[in-house]
This record gives sequence, structure tokens and C-alpha cells, in this order.
Amino acid sequence: MNSANMTEYDVIVVGGGPVGSVAARYAAMNGAKTLILEDHAFIGSPVGCTGLLSTRAISECEIDPSDSSILNSVRGAFVHPMHGDCLPIDGKKTKAYVVSRKIFDRKLAAMALEEDVDLWLNSRVTGIERSQKEQKVSVVKSGEKHDLKSKVIIGADGIRSQVAKWSGLGNVSEVLPGIQAEVPYQSEDTDFVELFVGSQVPGFFGWTVPVNESISRVGMAVDPKYGMSAHQILENLLTKNQHVASRYGGGKLDLVMGGIPLGPLEKTYADGVMIVGDAAGQVKPTSGGGIYTGAVCAKIAGEIAAKAAEQENSSASFLSEYDLQWRAKLGKELAMGMRIHKFASGLRDKEMDELIGSMNNPAILDTITRYGDMDHPSILIKKLLHPSKSVHMLRIFRAFAKAVL
Repeated sequence: MNSANMTEYDVIVVGGGPVGSVAARYAAMNGAKTLILEDHAFIGSPVGCTGLLSTRAISECEIDPSDSSILNSVRGAFVHPMHGDCLPIDGKKTKAYVVSRKIFDRKLAAMALEEDVDLWLNSRVTGIERSQKEQKVSVVKSGEKHDLKSKVIIGADGIRSQVAKWSGLGNVSEVLPGIQAEVPYQSEDTDFVELFVGSQVPGFFGWTVPVNESISRVGMAVDPKYGMSAHQILENLLTKNQHVASRYGGGKLDLVMGGIPLGPLEKTYADGVMIVGDAAGQVKPTSGGGIYTGAVCAKIAGEIAAKAAEQENSSASFLSEYDLQWRAKLGKELAMGMRIHKFASGLRDKEMDELIGSMNNPAILDTITRYGDMDHPSILIKKLLHPSKSVHMLRIFRAFAKAVL
């Protein structure tokens, strides 16, 4: 690239999703001239997420619960095993919000623009050249080629991140395909999501998330090794699961597909580059949620990018502070989540049914209510693994403890 007449920025964020917008906003708030490059023509489209965000995720993104993007609040879950009684988990207070991802994403982008962040839509990055001081970015914007200069690049460009690939950091190796339809559905209680586990949704779980009394989002992620497509399993859940089929009104109002990355990259920085969000695998393996974890990491990345630009030092050694900081905050929880996921996905239906059945007693349900946390499941797991909680399930609990602790 010819560096003459290039437009210059301190920080360029590749990807205009929630995590990219938060990273850009924090870079700008810390004094960096910042640009977001978004491949699509609109922010918030296409949607690739359930749209169920924990209260902590909403808070971390600095969105008010009264915001127009929030459609419903949820306080608990009904967990449906393959056989046996449903496990009712009541958090007693709001634990999560159902959001319109289009409105939510655009709100976060608008918050970034309020900090004087520039935004280029319909702008595809076609290459980068990196060094310890200056990065060059090739972009095709609405069909026209542009060359940009930046001190730091933040890659927030999703699970198949080109920025991570070009930087030699690779992509997340394990990705679960997911699918979700917004459908006519008569919810039993709009304060509760429904979860479906076992071989009906092999390798992960299925869900219904109530938007209101008559519409829910029904979806799942599955492990490809079982040889069934996510689309087929969704159809089976809608039409062959007795509980769901009896409430499903037929047809689909919307259909989205995406992927859930499992396990973070070994390294999330290189000369001139930091990787955040789905691109870095900063996603909870227990639930597939990535907004809370991504926002935490995005704030760190934005601050460090601004500091690197100010000090004119974009070396890998300087940017390694980002990796240290986000792992200190989230590394243990993500590692524990991965162990929980691997244990749960390895259970046979009978073992899963027994495990859920053993939790269906007042003492354990009270423990779940008191310590349940979508973003930090390890707190609850450690409480549940105390042998006194379920003497008749000691064998499975021992195996569980051995697997996750």
C-alpha cells in the first residue's frame, strides 16, 4: 500500500456489532480518534443471537432496563429433561432481558457515535499490513477501494475473524451451529424461559424465550458430531416435542442462524492487533452468551488501544496487557464453563434425567435461587457439589466434581 494520502486513525475497529461498538466507544472515551468498519449495510442486521441478555450484560453495556430495545424480562427457567418432571428454577427477581437485537445493536453504535467515533457501513476489510507502530488497512466501501492507516486494529469481526486469521492468531476451532425461529407460541409464563436437554438437542440444549404471551423465540445449538442438522432438530422440537407442539401456532415470523464458539483463542493479541468477542472465543460455554463477556473484554481493549496510540507503541508486548487483564477477569470462569459443558454434553439421557430429577427438591431449588448466576455458574456449581445436597445422587455428583473442579 502507498501510505501517501491515507486517512489516519488511532484505532480502527473491524465489526460494528455490540462488542465492536463498546470497544470503539471506550477507545474514543480515552482520547483515540476511532473508526468502526462494518461489512453489512446496516447495524444490527443480520441478527445472529438469541437476544436473551443477563441483567449484568445490560449493565455492562450501560443500557438502561427501560430502553426501547428491551421487550420482556425473565426471572427463571423451566428445564425439560427427556423423561421425568420439569425442573422449575425461579430466581425470584429479574435475571435477564429479552431484547430486540436490531434496536440494541443500533443503540450501542449510537452511543459510540456520540463519542465522535466514525462509522463506515458496507465496508469490507480486504487486507491488513501490521507493524509495531502503524497498521495499514485495505477497505472496499460501497465498491470503492480505500487505504487507511491506524496505530491499533481491534478485530471484532465474529467467529470467522479475518483479522485474527491475518494476524496469525487463527480462529476458534470448535463452533456449534445454532438456529432460532420467532414463532407464534402460547407461553406458560412469560417470566420464564424453557430449556430442553438430552438427545432431543444433542451436544447443547434448546430453548423457548418469550417475547410476549403469544410469541417466543425457539432455538438451539447442536454438536455437528451427532450428524443431525440444527434445522432438522428445530423442526423436530417444534412438531414432535409434545410440550412445544401443543403451544406452537405454526409458521415462522423470523429465522436466524449463527454459531457459538467454544473456548477462547490461545492468544488474543499480536503486533498492532487485539481480538475481542466471538472472534476471540470470549463466550460462555454453558449458555452460549457472549454479550457480557464480550463487553468486559471490549472495554479493556478500547482503553489499551487508546493508550497504545497515545504512546505510539502498538507492539505485541505492549498489547499483551489486554490478554492478561481479560483473562484475569474471565479466564477461570470460561475454563470452568468449558468443563461443565463437556461433562453435561457427555451424559446419556438416563444420567441427565437422574441429575435433573435429583435437583428437583426444595433444598436444592432454594440453593439455585440463592446462588444461580448466568454469568458466573461456578458459584452455584460449587454449592451444589456439596455431598449433603443430594446423597442419593452422590455417584453422579462425584463424577461431576471430578470433571469440573
